[in-house]
Amino acid sequence: MTEYTIVREYPYPIEDVWAVLTEPEQVAQWTTTGQGGRPEAFAAVPGTEFRFVGKPTMGWAGVVDCEVVSVDAPRSLHYTWKGDKETDEVTDVTYLLEETRDGTRFTWQHTGFTGIGGFAMSRLLGTVRKKMLTEGVPPVLEAYHRARQG
Repeated sequence: MTEYTIVREYPYPIEDVWAVLTEPEQVAQWTTTGQGGRPEAFAAVPGTEFRFVGKPTMGWAGVVDCEVVSVDAPRSLHYTWKGDKETDEVTDVTYLLEETRDGTRFTWQHTGFTGIGGFAMSRLLGTVRKKMLTEGVPPVLEAYHRARQG
């Protein structure tokens, strides 16, 4: 089984990082970084079915179907992830947040990929996610934090 894990440290309180990662209006601002898709009907509530809609490319219609499995705000979020082909397997995405002395450590885990296709998909998605979490999240976090400070 193949998976990828990305860890980023953000110099903001855990509540701010959680909000940027889970409030629909915030999520839409960073998920489109690096060819990611915008969320539709997302809510950090167990049982919520939502999807990410991105730009279609050869071999992909641009839609990923997801369902929130569990939430432990502001520490963790777990949802399923299924591509748009009937043969696409269901994989799992988990967000883990930990308070640190300097802010918040965020760990993104995407697990459950199998076979050579799964290996290739995990590498592709890992590259896109790294860009989102490195280039997309920080400016959204900064703006959110600044707005809260008033």
